[in-house]
Amino acid sequence: MAPGMPRRRRLLRLTMGLAVLFLATAAGAVWVASRPEPAYVPGGQVQGLTAGLTRPLPADHPRVTFTDVTREAGIAFRHFSGARSSQLPEDMGSGAAWGDFDNDGWLDLYVVNLAGPLPGADGAPPPSPARAALFRNAGDGTFRDVAAAAGVQFHGWGMGTAPADYDNDGWLDLFVSAYGENVLYHNNGDGTFTDRTEPAGLAGRSGFWSGARWGDYDRDGLLDLYVTGYVKYRVLAAAGISSQYDIEQPAAINPSSFEPERNLLYRNNGDGTFSEVARQAGVAGESGRSLGAVWADFDDDGWPDLYVANDVSDNVLYRNQGDGTFRDVSHAARVADYRGAMGLAVGDWDGDEDLDIVVTHWIAQENALYSNLLSEVRASGSSTPEPLMFMDEADRHGLGQVALAFVGWGTSFVDYDNDGRQDLFVVNGSTLQRDDDERLLIPMRDHLFWNRGSTDGFYDVSSVSGEYFERAYVGRGAAIGDYDNDGDVDLFVVNHAGPGVLLRNDGGNRQHWLAVHLTGQRGNRSAIGAKLRLVAGTSIQIREIGAQGPYLSYNSPVEHFGLGSHATVDSLVIRWPSGLRQVVLGPRANQLVEITEAEEIRSFAETQQ
Repeated sequence: MAPGMPRRRRLLRLTMGLAVLFLATAAGAVWVASRPEPAYVPGGQVQGLTAGLTRPLPADHPRVTFTDVTREAGIAFRHFSGARSSQLPEDMGSGAAWGDFDNDGWLDLYVVNLAGPLPGADGAPPPSPARAALFRNAGDGTFRDVAAAAGVQFHGWGMGTAPADYDNDGWLDLFVSAYGENVLYHNNGDGTFTDRTEPAGLAGRSGFWSGARWGDYDRDGLLDLYVTGYVKYRVLAAAGISSQYDIEQPAAINPSSFEPERNLLYRNNGDGTFSEVARQAGVAGESGRSLGAVWADFDDDGWPDLYVANDVSDNVLYRNQGDGTFRDVSHAARVADYRGAMGLAVGDWDGDEDLDIVVTHWIAQENALYSNLLSEVRASGSSTPEPLMFMDEADRHGLGQVALAFVGWGTSFVDYDNDGRQDLFVVNGSTLQRDDDERLLIPMRDHLFWNRGSTDGFYDVSSVSGEYFERAYVGRGAAIGDYDNDGDVDLFVVNHAGPGVLLRNDGGNRQHWLAVHLTGQRGNRSAIGAKLRLVAGTSIQIREIGAQGPYLSYNSPVEHFGLGSHATVDSLVIRWPSGLRQVVLGPRANQLVEITEAEEIRSFAETQQ
C-alpha cells in the first residue's frame, strides 16, 4: 500500500459520514417543517413561543409581598349578578377610584358595578344586589360601604368612574360612565352627593360610554371632561358566530360587529354647566372604538395633549395646539396602533424626563411600551416642528412577548418597592367564553413587573409577590393608592363576575419615600396637569398629576415617590397648570407634604420605620 493511503481513506470515510449526517438532518428538518402545527388555544402555552419567555429573576429582586386583606378590611364587593347572556356590554366593565371624598386625610374607595344581564324590552336594569359601592376609610385599616347614604349607589351597567373637583369648591365630585346614560354626582361636603347630570348639561346622551378623564385642556383653571364612546351597540336577534383575529366567538361580543361610537369633550363653563365641543376641538374620534384616554403633556410645552386607546381601530394622539383645538399626530409620532387597546399607563419609566406610554392589548398581540424620544430629539438640537415621536420597546425591555397569552386591562406605573424607578402592574382577564360553560369568561393571572433600570428593563415578579398572583380572575379595572398611609402603594382590582380585591403592600416601605398632595389656587383645585420634578442624589423623577389612565379607573390624587436610600430630597419643583413654578428644597423622606399653589408648605410628621 502506497504511503499516505490510510490518510486518504480516513478523509473519504469522514466525508461520507458527514454527507450521511447532512442528509439525515435535512430529512428531519423537512419532516418537522411539513408536520401539521397544533392548533393554538387562546391563553395556552406554545413551546418555543410563550412557554419560556419569562426571564430568570435576578437575585436582587424586591422582597415585597402583596397580601389580600379584602375580608379583614371589611370590603364586601362582588361584580355583576346573574348569568351573562353573551352581550358585549355585559363583559366590558367595571372600574374603581381612590379619593379622599370626606377630606379626612384617608383615601376612600369608589367601585362601579354592572347590574347583570342586559334587559328585555323595557330597557331597565334587572333587580339585583350589584350596585356601586363607596367604601369610607375608617383610618384603622377598615372600610364601611356608605354608598346608599351618600347617594352614589349607581344601579345599571356602570363602566368607569372619574373623581375630581370640577367646581373648585374643595370637595371631590364623581362622574360615572355607563352603557346607557352617564351620571355626574356633586359632592355636598357633608357626606352626601347630589345628581347634577341634567342641570350640568350632561344628560340625554344614551350610548355605550367607557373611559372618562378630567383635564384642563384650555388652561382656564376649570376642569373639562373627555368621555370615550365604544360602539353603537344593538342587541342582535340572530347573533351567530364572527371572527376576531382569527378566533371565533359570538358576534354579539365581538366589537368588530358594531360601528364605532363618537367621543365627547365637555368644556367646563365655570357656572356648574358644560358644553359638548368634541367636534369643534377635533377630538370626536368617530372612527375609533374607544375604551380609554389620558390627558398628558407629552411634548412638555405646558398644554395637555390627549391619547386615546381604541379597540380594533387605530389609537390616536391629539396634540394640543393651545387655541382650543387639537391636531392628529398619531402616525408621525408612531403610536397609531391598530390592536385591541384597553388600559393606559403614563410615566417616565426610563428616567430620561419625558412621559412614556404602556398600552395593554388583547390576546396574542403583546402589550406596547412606547418610549418617548423627546429627550433624544432635544439632545440632538433638532428644530423640527413636530417633536413628538415614540418607539415601541416592549420586546426589548421584557413587556412584549410575555403578554402574548393574556388579555390586558387595568394598568399603572407604580414604584411598589420605593427604589425610585417606576414598576408596572397589569390586570388580565379574557373576553372569550369558556368551552365548558359559555356563561363564564376565561380567567387569567395578573402581572407585576419590576423595573431594574433602563438597561435591563422589566422582570415579571408575580410569582414571588404574593398568593394573589397565583390565582386567576377575569380582571378589568384597577386603581393604586396608599390607603393605610404607611408609605407604600397598595392595589385594588375589580374582577368581572367576581370579588373586588384589596392588596396591601407589605415591605415596600423598607426604603424611603415622599408623598405629595397638591391643591391648586390659580388653576383647578385638583391640580390635574401639574408637573413635578424631584431630585434626590443622582436620581431624577418626573410625574404629572392625573396623567395615568388605568382601564375605567382613577389612581390616588396623592403622588408617591420612592427614594431608595435617600433620607432627604434635594429639590422638588412643581410647574402648575397656571404656569407658576414653585420650588421646595430639602424635604425629609417618609412623610406626606401638602403643597398649595403659591402658599407655604404643610409638612406632616415623619413616619417611623
